[in-house]
Amino acid sequence: MKICVIHGPNLNFTGIREPGIYGRRTLADINETIQTYAEKKGVAISFFQSNYEGALIDRLQQCYQEHIDGIVINPGALTHYSYALRDAIASICIPTVEVHLSNIHQRESFRHTSVTAPVCLGQLCGFGETGYLLAIDALLAHGEKVE
Repeated sequence: MKICVIHGPNLNFTGIREPGIYGRRTLADINETIQTYAEKKGVAISFFQSNYEGALIDRLQQCYQEHIDGIVINPGALTHYSYALRDAIASICIPTVEVHLSNIHQRESFRHTSVTAPVCLGQLCGFGETGYLLAIDALLAHGEKVE
């Protein structure tokens, strides 16, 4: 199975930005944990991060061209208002799991709504970086179910 992990805006500042909410580990640390976990599961994994909505959409469409089997995405703040990102996820028809390090439902009210979650298999939030690992497991289970 080939899975692409896509990190949205400001996630490149993980470990720096609001460590009380997002933790002290850097995005490189998180990606290393994900890579190790994926290898143990026999999953080929790739990573992408951008602060730009268009670059995220381009990467999603590239996943379609590359026949990626699953996507784990943390859209960051774009979760709450990017209908363009939502439409891109819907259009590629690749099983996608939305992940957030913090529990967006326990934070400011504007964070409670996700426009991207309805076109994803599911949403994991509030589990820190473990959410990414759970998302990989969910995609693996979904793949077995489809076969």
